[in-house]
Amino acid sequence: METIDLRSDFLTRPTAAMLSAAASAESSRHFGLREDPWQRRLEARVAELLGMGDALVFPTCTMANTTALMLGAAPGTRVVSQADAHVLISEAGAGAAFGGVVMSPVEEHGAWPPLTAWERALGDGGDAQRPPVRLCVVENTHNRSGGVPLPRADVTALVGLARGRKVGLHLDGARLFDAACALNEPLASLAAGFDTVSISFNKGFGAPIAAALAGSAALIDAALVVRQRLGGGIRPTGPAAAATLAGLDDFSHFAEVHGLARRLADGLSAQEGFVVETMPLRTNMVIVRTRAPHDAPGICASLAARGLLALPFDEQRIRFVVYRGVTLNQIEHALEIVRDCLEAV
Repeated sequence: METIDLRSDFLTRPTAAMLSAAASAESSRHFGLREDPWQRRLEARVAELLGMGDALVFPTCTMANTTALMLGAAPGTRVVSQADAHVLISEAGAGAAFGGVVMSPVEEHGAWPPLTAWERALGDGGDAQRPPVRLCVVENTHNRSGGVPLPRADVTALVGLARGRKVGLHLDGARLFDAACALNEPLASLAAGFDTVSISFNKGFGAPIAAALAGSAALIDAALVVRQRLGGGIRPTGPAAAATLAGLDDFSHFAEVHGLARRLADGLSAQEGFVVETMPLRTNMVIVRTRAPHDAPGICASLAARGLLALPFDEQRIRFVVYRGVTLNQIEHALEIVRDCLEAV
């Protein structure tokens, strides 16, 4: 029985061109932390795509985010982000553990709280008892809301607000390629105004180098030191960097993946046991809420027994993620499995 795994886009596999590029760079062995020419080409390409002065590769996007928090906020100060943001709930408290910062959500939930909520969050200058806000983190796309891409005009308004309050800005762009495709915007436009931007390569491309952090040349010089302290000085980087660089030659699969996610959402919405969470623009995720008497962990266990893997977010929500390599036939088969599962419960 074929298993269809829709738990995460971490499961994306590299293309033949990426594997060939890795093989061609196999002899590239360098000791210095930024000595490898393939790594330097990759970092220059990332900086160019994001409109930044420089970039540095990282073994994980979580480490890139942690580094950005440590650079952007001093110990004892506060960092704010959307509720349910990855930096708040999925990074094991790294900002607090390593950076000594206080992590706080914006009061209102959802992928994009209204500007008034951000104003309240960023307007707290702190006092003798309360830590001041020093950094604002924006996650685009917003994972827990179903991969919601954030409108550029709204983000631009927040950038202006933060600048006026003298609050730094970090963009957690783990899935920024998905946002750029859905919004039909260049990556650099979505990154404009931020001090630092993290970006993931294994999710959308199946690349062996997981992530990069971009910013000014001075910030990336400082990031190199922080990355080393956190144990992220990966070596050798040549083959992995060459493969990742080759992956950045082609972004065309994102539109196809989003189309398959729309088909999945349409099919799941026809199931009486599910309510599909709607959104203005669909990227590569579909979130469903189960109807009583169904619960998310139980349904996911039943789906897994039939050959379909999905991720329960909580007791009522299930996430399905589409990525390069998933086919239309697999989507249709997944819908059949869901139908059979719900009918059997």
